[in-house]
Amino acid sequence: MVINVLNPTFEEDAATFDFAPRLDTLSGKKVGFISNGKEGTLGFFTHLENLLRTKYELADVIWEMKDNYSAPAEASIINRAQAWDLAITGLGD
Repeated sequence: MVINVLNPTFEEDAATFDFAPRLDTLSGKKVGFISNGKEGTLGFFTHLENLLRTKYELADVIWEMKDNYSAPAEASIINRAQAWDLAITGLGD
């Protein structure tokens, strides 16, 4: 019997990228949620939206849901998210 052991480490140098600049405040900002569509996401995002609306004077909150929970967000969602000040993504089972 042969046992193959695989090494999952990345062998090349990882690409570097710049992080998005931090927002000084959430007041007056447009916040978007991108949900994977699973049941647990709704309650979590609803609670988070309520907390953010209570603590900050948000300009708007947008909700988007991916068509496929295990795939990246569709290009149309990513394009709309360009107009947001902050995007929050998550998943829930």
